[in-house]
Amino acid sequence: MAAPEHQSLSRGVVARYAIGSIGTGGFATLPGLVLVYYLTDTLGVVPLFAGLVVTAAKVWDVVIDPWIGDRSDRALARRGTRRGMMLAGAIALPIGFALTFAVPAGLVPGASAVWVLLAFLATATAFSLFQVPYIALPAELTPGYDGRTRLLTWRVVVLTLSILAFGAGGPEIRAAFEDEYLGYLVMAIVAGLAIGVGMLVASTVAPRGARSAENAGAASADARAGLVTAYRDGIAALRRSIPFRALLGAFVLQGLATGLMLAGAQFVATWVLGDPRATTFLFASLIAPAVVFAPIWGRIARRVGKERGFRWATLLFVVATAALIGMIWAPGPWIYAPVAVAGAAYAGMQSLPMAMLPDVITHDARREGVERAGSFSGVWTAGETAGMALGATVLTVVLAVTGYVESVGDQVVAQSPAAIAGIVLAFSAVPAALTALSLVAIARYPLGRADVDIEPEALEASR
Repeated sequence: MAAPEHQSLSRGVVARYAIGSIGTGGFATLPGLVLVYYLTDTLGVVPLFAGLVVTAAKVWDVVIDPWIGDRSDRALARRGTRRGMMLAGAIALPIGFALTFAVPAGLVPGASAVWVLLAFLATATAFSLFQVPYIALPAELTPGYDGRTRLLTWRVVVLTLSILAFGAGGPEIRAAFEDEYLGYLVMAIVAGLAIGVGMLVASTVAPRGARSAENAGAASADARAGLVTAYRDGIAALRRSIPFRALLGAFVLQGLATGLMLAGAQFVATWVLGDPRATTFLFASLIAPAVVFAPIWGRIARRVGKERGFRWATLLFVVATAALIGMIWAPGPWIYAPVAVAGAAYAGMQSLPMAMLPDVITHDARREGVERAGSFSGVWTAGETAGMALGATVLTVVLAVTGYVESVGDQVVAQSPAAIAGIVLAFSAVPAALTALSLVAIARYPLGRADVDIEPEALEASR
């Protein structure tokens, strides 16, 4: 059953869809890596307030993502494509990203925080305009269990390379300038343009053409629906779909864990390893194994199922992050080994649930008679965004509780042993516990290959 499907999903479509992850990887990585640090150690914003700035922008995402998903579904029904929103996001994001890191030197910390908040809100809105329709596309591009694994596997290969490029390259661009403010601005301009180009390329795979009469009727019946209706549809999807609840719950917990580690990486490099530029090596040790293992997890999924492979990847990540607790007593280069193991696991934790989401959408469409991929992707993106944002928030809370001292520009400060221990635990024990908790949700996921690859005759009989 897999062979015909692989022929219909061309390499060009797979490649162009994957290139969109230059955008998603860049936007998820670089702000998560440097924005809190930029606020606390360049602009002089206290940690808790810095966390509130980042979290407020992400909460805005959570508010608008279901609405964008609903609008995307209705645009598909009326115009036959989701491309319009994707193009708007791709064009607007580079502008907002540059403005986020364009705070003038000498501005007081409070005003700096407000500047970053407003600019990042605009950037996050542009990203959601692209990301929500982008996540909905796999359910429309290919119908089968294994074809979606192939599509999302190569997306994760590009995603991991993007994380490496932005995570390692961004700080290097910043460090190339003696003036921190200029360094951050140049970094943001280069990164924003790269993100926008990736998004533009991916928008070209959005299918064009008339949709089914059922979907068109569902959209036109409530064409002027607003935010309340969008949330109603999203909540209804969560209520009726057990697979969606289980998968989303696991992915949000894992997003919280990885968001916490991402936000903490610069702090680990600076205060635990004693070298701010060690962030580059941390990312290299994380991403190199992820690039190698993304196709391997795809093969594992075809052999044992996406669900079991997802569970195995999660367990491996728990073991790797728990090992990093040893940094409290013995910081040193040895930590790159467990980080590399975590990177291998991370590839599976990204590609497999993303390949399972279209299965959930298809399962729901067969039961309900109407496809609501945009509604599902809107709630999914909101959950993913919330998880990543709360990771940065948890880090700032830990920093505040353990006595982390913020600084302005080149000001030199010292951190207490308690503050350094807090950084280590935020990078190791807390992510390990959150990821272990996600295994409970994974165990409740009920779908398998037989629930997705249904022959047309059997599907007709089930109706």
